[in-house]
Amino acid sequence: MEPQLLHEVTDSVATVVIDHPAKRNAMTAAMWAALPPLLGSLARDPAVRALVLTGAGGTFCAGADISTLRGSPEEAQRLAVAAEEALATFPKPTLAAIRGHCVGGGAQLAAACDLRFAAQGTLFGVTPAKLGIVYPASSTRRLVALVGPAAAKYLLFSGELIDTDRALRTGLVDEVLEEGELDKRVAEFTRVLATRSQLTQAAAKEFADGRTDRDAHWSRQARAATDTAEGVTAFLERRAPRFTWTPSD
Repeated sequence: MEPQLLHEVTDSVATVVIDHPAKRNAMTAAMWAALPPLLGSLARDPAVRALVLTGAGGTFCAGADISTLRGSPEEAQRLAVAAEEALATFPKPTLAAIRGHCVGGGAQLAAACDLRFAAQGTLFGVTPAKLGIVYPASSTRRLVALVGPAAAKYLLFSGELIDTDRALRTGLVDEVLEEGELDKRVAEFTRVLATRSQLTQAAAKEFADGRTDRDAHWSRQARAATDTAEGVTAFLERRAPRFTWTPSD
């Protein structure tokens, strides 16, 4: 089967699956190039309220397909960074569901998600030092923001793999589940995300990601939206809120 990105939308949650089992879901140049337009399409879909990124079979992503680096490593890195940025700027909550190996480009994609849930026994690694590659500045800054300078240097300098316990301690992952519980927990959590205010989520995502020029924008959005009134009314009436603000508003 050709390497590809699969996707489906169920119960307001989009799931994107990295599918290249012959090489442990390594990303080819074509797969890197296909990710931004796919994410753009899902971002515009009003039925999508959250997104899960995962890998087919028993692994998340073993990195970039090394064979693609022989021709033009600069072009391969450009494609990878563009895909990472498209994922990082996806306007709705994103969650990486990780098992097996999350290495190199796989770790790059996982770090670009808002949250990361992993199965016990997953191995993580940021491995450019094994290939003599200068890790992109934007990817390095994202990793430092996620795990701190010391842990980022450990990962980048050594290229060593770390287990889920260490990944959890450093903040590289948010939750670690037993293998049989990962999919269930991800489904439960994304159902929760899909019921929450997209206004709150979108503003929080930009603020948490360091945007300092959007305070006035989100103040205007909050005044124009009905989400706050609906949230308070639903709380007082002891019912589930029906939030209506969408990113297109």
